[in-house]
Amino acid sequence: MSFVFEKDIASALADTAQGAATWRATARFKTGRVAATGQLPDYQELRAQANALKRHAINHLDWYLQEFEKNVQARGGVVHWCQDGAEAADVVLQIAKRRDAHLIVKSKSMTTEEIHLNERLGHHGLESVETDLGEYIIQLLDQRPFHIIAPALNLTRYDVAKVFEEKLGVPYDAEIPRQTQTARAVLREKFLEAGIGISGANFLVADSGAIVLVENEGNARLTTTAPRVHIAVAGIEKVIPRAQDLAVFLKLLARSATGQPLSVYTSFLSGPKRGGEVDGPEEFHVILLDGGRTKLLADKDKRQSLYCIRCGACLNTCPVYRRIGGHSYPWVYSGPIGAILTPQFHGTEMEPGLPFASSLCGACGEVCPVKIDIPHVLLKLRQEVKAAEEAQGAGQAERAAFRAYAFAATRPKIWRLAAKAARAAQRRTPKSVMAAAGPAKAWASEREIPLMPAKSFRELWRERTSK
Repeated sequence: MSFVFEKDIASALADTAQGAATWRATARFKTGRVAATGQLPDYQELRAQANALKRHAINHLDWYLQEFEKNVQARGGVVHWCQDGAEAADVVLQIAKRRDAHLIVKSKSMTTEEIHLNERLGHHGLESVETDLGEYIIQLLDQRPFHIIAPALNLTRYDVAKVFEEKLGVPYDAEIPRQTQTARAVLREKFLEAGIGISGANFLVADSGAIVLVENEGNARLTTTAPRVHIAVAGIEKVIPRAQDLAVFLKLLARSATGQPLSVYTSFLSGPKRGGEVDGPEEFHVILLDGGRTKLLADKDKRQSLYCIRCGACLNTCPVYRRIGGHSYPWVYSGPIGAILTPQFHGTEMEPGLPFASSLCGACGEVCPVKIDIPHVLLKLRQEVKAAEEAQGAGQAERAAFRAYAFAATRPKIWRLAAKAARAAQRRTPKSVMAAAGPAKAWASEREIPLMPAKSFRELWRERTSK
């Protein structure tokens, strides 16, 4: 674990106000998920179906992406294949230059967060405005999302009131309805002025060439229909085979995310507006982003990470995320899903401690609607970290300690002598000294070292049977 990661965790644990806000919000999501999924008698069967559908789509990704491209083009849309964020930004810049557009409105998209699209466009003089309320607030603060589905989950209404007062020049007002009205007044003007709208995509439907957007605020519909150009940015793993498969995913997504039976708005978008339609974009573009995803395909064991539908359920149930929050993690994805995506996208060397930032309680795997075995992937990544450390000559003291343990544990006489010596040393050594000494120092810094019993089990058993 790097010093920066340790420092961020320590800072998060010290921020009791943020910790309390995070715990309360995730508890609401967690309780809502339990209630909502409990209403589905076939919940486990749906999870199994979702897993099978995603596994099939990922295993045949090339086929379904080409089918998706063909159907988008048949409906007047354009598909752009982009290797990374720089290529995606170039596509947007070329379209903006051709359309003489200087203002862009965006709906919530974790994929664009991955590639820092707002910053890339800003460097070229384009204004890109987030229109999801949570995303808009953190954009004003110049922060990254704290949570996958609730970007400003760590902020209270009093924090938001202060942000609006400082950034928008409005009087301090902690009433949520009036804060919403303030943001709406600002953003409606942006919708009317914008030349381009950028969205993400929850799903890409191969057999129809449609993108599916799931939201609760309605800002995504304004983003995709008010400007003259709509650009959807999506990771290549978002593709699913058929429109009828959506019935499975839509039953699971909102229930797992917020505890709703269905999100307020579910939009199916396929191409620019047709003749006779009064609203909709004149141009429809889809950017299919690799961004490291094809690297994950190479490992048949870990490629299940690409099944993720970004519901955030694993964050809401994870005891580690709920204590340290989203900004402690090194990349845009936090919680258990971040702990497996980040090392695979950026390499385990980016933050070697990340796969170990888990209690392996298994709760994340139990709540995942597409049945990603997150604990299994974490263990695989831990093996990779340790293998890399061993190749660099690290961890020799730890390996020597385990070899010594194995030597003693397989020789009863030596084990009994060692146990007697350890008990004697422990009785004579203060805990503070024990915690600060030897290879157990890091372990003991976070745990209470238990005292060994005065007599071993063998000694107690011998006394019992001799009576």
